[in-house]
Amino acid sequence: MDGHLPQHCNGGDSDQSHYKTREKRADRLAKIESLQIKFLRLIRRIGQSLDNPLVGKVLYRLHLATLIRVGESELKKSSFRNGVVRAIATEEEATGRPELDFSFRVLVLGRTGVGKSATINSIFDQVKLVTDPFQPATDEIEEVVGTVNGIRISFIDTPGLLPSSPANLRWNRKVLRSVKKFIRKNPPDIVLYFERLDFINIGYSDFPLLKLVTDIFGPAIWFNTILVMTHSSAALPEDGNGYVVDYESFVTQCTNLVQHYICGVVSNAKLENPILLVENHSLCKKNTLGEKVLPNGQVWRSHFLLLCICSKVLGDANVLMKFQDGLQIGPASGVRLPSLPHLLSNLLRGHSSSSKVETDSELNSDTDDDEDYDSLPPIRILTKSQFEKLTKSQKDDYLDELDYREVLYLKKQLKAESKKRRDYLNSKEASVTNDDNYDNDDLALEAVQLPDMAIPPSFDSDLPVHRYRCLVLNDQWLARPVLDPQGWDHDVGFDGISMETNLDIRKDLQATVVGQVSKEKQDFSIQSECAAIYTYLKGSTVSAGFDVQTAGRDLICTVHGETELKNYKCNTTGCGISVTSFGNKFFVGGKVEDAINVGKKLKLVLNGGCMGGLGQVAYGGSITASLRGRHYPVRNDITSLTMTFVSFDKENVIGGNFSSEFRLSRDTRMSVSANLNSRKMGQLLIRTSSSERMEIGLIAVASIIRALLRSRGTGDLSAE
Repeated sequence: MDGHLPQHCNGGDSDQSHYKTREKRADRLAKIESLQIKFLRLIRRIGQSLDNPLVGKVLYRLHLATLIRVGESELKKSSFRNGVVRAIATEEEATGRPELDFSFRVLVLGRTGVGKSATINSIFDQVKLVTDPFQPATDEIEEVVGTVNGIRISFIDTPGLLPSSPANLRWNRKVLRSVKKFIRKNPPDIVLYFERLDFINIGYSDFPLLKLVTDIFGPAIWFNTILVMTHSSAALPEDGNGYVVDYESFVTQCTNLVQHYICGVVSNAKLENPILLVENHSLCKKNTLGEKVLPNGQVWRSHFLLLCICSKVLGDANVLMKFQDGLQIGPASGVRLPSLPHLLSNLLRGHSSSSKVETDSELNSDTDDDEDYDSLPPIRILTKSQFEKLTKSQKDDYLDELDYREVLYLKKQLKAESKKRRDYLNSKEASVTNDDNYDNDDLALEAVQLPDMAIPPSFDSDLPVHRYRCLVLNDQWLARPVLDPQGWDHDVGFDGISMETNLDIRKDLQATVVGQVSKEKQDFSIQSECAAIYTYLKGSTVSAGFDVQTAGRDLICTVHGETELKNYKCNTTGCGISVTSFGNKFFVGGKVEDAINVGKKLKLVLNGGCMGGLGQVAYGGSITASLRGRHYPVRNDITSLTMTFVSFDKENVIGGNFSSEFRLSRDTRMSVSANLNSRKMGQLLIRTSSSERMEIGLIAVASIIRALLRSRGTGDLSAE
């Protein structure tokens, strides 16, 4: 009985832990559903329709966040559904019970004279701040609190910024730093950045001021910012023909210009800030409720409340789901920190530095080939005309024979190279500096000079070949341009350069350097990997590497080291460590791994590790079974099945991955990969490559037919 007591206790602890996990998920689900009810009540209170596209986007993101954090199985078990939640929100808003408690803080930024204080007065429909059309109304930071439709709003009104110039730089920096200090303890939920719509034209350029705001507050401030365009009922300009410009076109042109500069300072071309058109003039047209209406029919105060409510609700959902801590103020707050599970998966996956040694061991174990290349009888090589005279079956037999001989020849070359390395490692008396039996030149591949780019007969500035050249350093370095078909430089642009090299420093020491530098207008992107591997004791290895890549304007640096000890002929044990630096934050991880070769074809790999940083730790591991093809590695036919496990923040995710690469025919290859995890998220990918023109044509025809059928089914064929 005493012997069974520990097992009973362990089982109880496991059940209790599982119960606590389910209870925690249920609590998160209840909180997010309560937030949905509050959001729907607010939408009804401000007079907006539930069919509004912006409302639908917020509800969809709340549902998606719930699926990610809680899981679809727990979501199905909930008693709430969309219809039930809407009914509850309607009933509570009609009765006014329970009382709705909702508030948000707004930071106001912009140049002087754009109407910041006047807009605050218009929102509260009373004079909260004194305004003056001839001089700045705000000379110090002031917090204004009021209530609109039962919603408590706190505005942080700030002194106006001066136009960008060297003389005004000191004043603007002083104002922004004082604002940053003021909001450090209580960050705002939303930021309003003001511009005058009638002051924006083709010559508008406020990039230095926007960059100063970004440098002081950090890029993250723009991700919670609403662009406010005041004087939105001003007289419209005329085009070149003397006609008044369409209102919607004029607004779109002006807002796109401001958005372009914001994307430039944030280095994110996909950022889209909400736009709020505002008119504070007393003669502005009003509706029956007394709210000011813009020329496009929009009631701007109601739209302001809608934008702020949506932003605040999504921010609260992020905090509940633990996606982020809210709006962060600081130079590095605009860049997301590396994910611990992602860093852990990179560590467990390993690096390519040991691929050469792994290939050598596979070739060494494959000693019982069906036939050796030197023992094959000679074959007559046919000319093209002679080949065309053969029958179809004779052509197939001839090509199969050539393919078989090519495989054996490549195996012979790889084995010869592997044997030289193995003989050196097995010889304890070999000297590193003086060894006449080993020559690095014997292992080097013959250098083949690539043809130069053809130069057109006539000079044209639109032809990239006149501006771009390949730089040849020496025979060991491979340099080539990075091609970006979607680049901004005409239709096709070379936006960077890639360089790589493999060096045999010594007979037992190899190094690999790969780097790429890309440029997109004013932004540079750098990715580089440097690794060295030392081989000793009949195949055991030690490797070290240093990787650098850019993340926004910061660098992510990783130092990693691994060692593999060949215990037996079919077993290899290893361990590794990794240290990643991002700004002033560090992430440290370690792993252990064991690989077993079962015969010539099957290989089993079991590994596990952890990655920690910033007070959090992620654990994970994987089991991989790989089945190699008959002619591997000469023909890269391999099928693998992997099971993974990741535990992070008290959540466990189990996943499976299948991948296979094989030849369908002599000229066609196909790769299939699929993955699925316990959250019911997965992917299926099928790729094929062929040198047969008929098959490529059939693939293109199938894609075109599918697109036409899809367009016909949706009724958009004419648009296509």
